[in-house]
Parts: sequence; structure tokens; C-alpha cells
Amino acid sequence: MNGDPEVDVPLTALGEEQARLLGEQLRHVPLEVCIHTRFPRTRRTAEIALERLDVPLGMEPLLDDINVGAALEGAPIDRYREVKRGLGRTLPFPGGESLDDAARRYAAGLRRLLASDYSRALVICHEIPLRYLLNGSNGSDSLDGPIRELGNAQPFLFDEHALGRAADRIEELVGARPL
Repeated sequence: MNGDPEVDVPLTALGEEQARLLGEQLRHVPLEVCIHTRFPRTRRTAEIALERLDVPLGMEPLLDDINVGAALEGAPIDRYREVKRGLGRTLPFPGGESLDDAARRYAAGLRRLLASDYSRALVICHEIPLRYLLNGSNGSDSLDGPIRELGNAQPFLFDEHALGRAADRIEELVGARPL
């Protein structure tokens, strides 16, 4: 697990190849900006994917991966899942944040993106916010399903209406509270 953007977990050789393939898929898409999180691996993914394109980079901390706290930093994914099951959605990871607080942060990040002047942005983030976006935009009753697992560096297209629906549904499911 890596929930601290100050801890650099570099891309593997497979991750770099996935980023290159993403770049091939985006080669003819007229992007205005690429937004990444504070995590070095999202910035590196953006750099590799866009290495032949002139697309400026920007950062959006509200789309950072979930803060799992120092106790789980570097832990195996199975340990994270075990702790997550015990906490549920509302209790925070020790020294971190809850799943619902992260979801509220993601909804705020989507709203910030919607309020920007960009009409064609590539967003490189993490599996959890993307899964919440996909499930929320489709009106699911759960942020964790029906889509449960996503591959790395796979592009998904959303228009502004889908982003707005996702933010609304995320806030509806977790209860909107100011960050």
C-alpha cells in the first residue's frame, strides 16, 4: 500500500509499458492538459504517456489515493483489505482517512475539474477514485460496485454530465459534508 504522496513508489517495467501504450491510444486526442495527483507514479505515468505530445501538466491533490496512515504504508494489499473490512466506510484508517472522507474529497476534485476552463483533460489518478467515478456516474448503489477492479493505465472517457453525475452520486452515497 502507498497512501502517502511523499513516499515514491516508482513504476515497474510493466507500469512504464502500460503508460507507453496509453500514450499510443491518446496520440490523436487533442488534449488541453493532463492532471495528475501528488503521487510521483501518476506524474511519471503522465510524462511517459505524453512524451511525444505537447500537453501541459497540472496537479490535483483532491484526487490523491486514500491516506491509509503510516501503519499501513508499505503493507501488503491483503493487510489493507483486512483492515478496511474491519473499519467499514466511516471509520478512518489509523492516522489516515476514512473511505467516505476520501470519497467526499474525490467528489470535490471532480467539481474542481468541472469548474476549470478545460474541455479536454486527461486525468491520471488512482484506482479508487476512478472506480468511484465509474460507479457513481452509472448511478450504482455502491461506490465499490458493480465495477470492482480496474487495470492500470486504461483510459475511460467521461463528458461533463457524467462527471457531474458521479460527484452528485458520490456525495449522495456518503453524505455531503464540507472538506
